[in-house]
Amino acid sequence: MGGVSTVGDRADRVDRVPKQDRSRATRQRLLEAAVACLAEHGWAGSTVSVVAERAGVSRGAAQHHFPTREDLFTAAVEYVAEERSTALRALFPEGAAGDRRAVVSALVDLYTGPLFRAALHLWVAASNEDQLGPRVTELEARVGRETHRIAVDLLGVDESRPGARETVQGVLDMARGLGLANLLTDDAGRRERVVAQWGRLLDEALG
Repeated sequence: MGGVSTVGDRADRVDRVPKQDRSRATRQRLLEAAVACLAEHGWAGSTVSVVAERAGVSRGAAQHHFPTREDLFTAAVEYVAEERSTALRALFPEGAAGDRRAVVSALVDLYTGPLFRAALHLWVAASNEDQLGPRVTELEARVGRETHRIAVDLLGVDESRPGARETVQGVLDMARGLGLANLLTDDAGRRERVVAQWGRLLDEALG
């Protein structure tokens, strides 16, 4: 009879929710493992099998979620980038225009961890992999736009002012450069001095 729920129907619904939760948890483990593998081993050493083993799932389960290697790694970098963006906003829930040095420091941190290292390996691979190139180009553009929006919000920038947009972009380019320098040596000391100077420059340029 319409509208009547049977015991079997209820059992199916109860069973379905944990399966969905497990599926989401498996997907998240794969994404985090993919970024870690890419950061540590580069593109050549980061196969689906290696990621699946690190995530503690079968290769078949990995391919159920991500049919191709390109699917897995582009999704992984995007996922972690979104997580980092959320965390960055959470550091300054009311904005931080009054402490621009702290914002610059947080932005620089985005480019000095495993995510940046993983993304860098992905960019290098994309320059040689025809299937990967367009996807990474689109991903980088999307992540770049979001990072720029966050920087504008947190720095309290009025982009209608001449040069304001370029100033924010300069901060992000500087942060990326510091991230590259940090790949080979611990650049923390020089980085702190550069961040402090950029904080002062922003206060002068943005008022």
